[in-house]
Amino acid sequence: MADRHNRDLDRQPAPLPEPLNVKCVDAHAHIEIITNSAPDAPEIGKVLADAKSVGIDRIVQVGYSAEQSEWGVKLAEHWPNVLAAVALHPNEAPVVADLEADLSKIEELSTHPRVRAIGETGLDFFRTEPALQERQKYSFRRHIELAKSVNKALVIHDRDAHCAVLDLLTEEGAPEKTIFHCYSGDAEMARECIEKGYILSFAGTLTFKNAPALREAVKLVPIDQLLVETDSPFLAPMPHRGSLNTPAQIPTILRFMAEERGDDVDELAAAISDNCERLFGSFA
Repeated sequence: MADRHNRDLDRQPAPLPEPLNVKCVDAHAHIEIITNSAPDAPEIGKVLADAKSVGIDRIVQVGYSAEQSEWGVKLAEHWPNVLAAVALHPNEAPVVADLEADLSKIEELSTHPRVRAIGETGLDFFRTEPALQERQKYSFRRHIELAKSVNKALVIHDRDAHCAVLDLLTEEGAPEKTIFHCYSGDAEMARECIEKGYILSFAGTLTFKNAPALREAVKLVPIDQLLVETDSPFLAPMPHRGSLNTPAQIPTILRFMAEERGDDVDELAAAISDNCERLFGSFA
């Protein structure tokens, strides 16, 4: 099931990094785009086995459409080390044929026991033209309401919309567990998020040469408000930027994060693993 909004899926995967000593979690991946296969296909098993071989033994599969969210639930049903999040992506919501029908499907899926988050939702003013942004905001509000009603984490996509996202969360009342996926703000925004108790999840962009603001921000985040993710198959970390990203690349991002923060890698991996279990619950 390839993402209809994207992209070049014929790239070669990044080489496997050295394994971690302490098991950790990929807090945000899109496995269906990596494999373009059925949820129980052998190709999925290969992706999960590669990740496990380097110390990544749990993965959160994140939704972006009604159809793909349903696929993600089936994935989490079949593979015991995968949990699911379900949502309409902010670039998906404004262009679907029947927004209410798709939101109803997300609501239906949200109560499944293997679904532990509502996401990725949010605002994206980079790809969505101004004429469609009110529809995008409406969808975001509905997802916020849903996350609170089912008492599950909210996973936010925020691109070129930092102030609008923060304002809308304040207006609607943020869920107790609110996660900024692939954090893209600066240190000032990070301080505001930290004060409000939000969780900041960093991806391979942290390693990019053009991201000094992210490296400044990650140093500020208390360890209990921190996650690491791949957002695979996108955003492979340096030195393999441009390769097909997979959950197996978490060790590269985690080691870079630890060096920037001055943390011990093993202690950081353990803390982030604990954070994931606190936010999403047990994978067992």
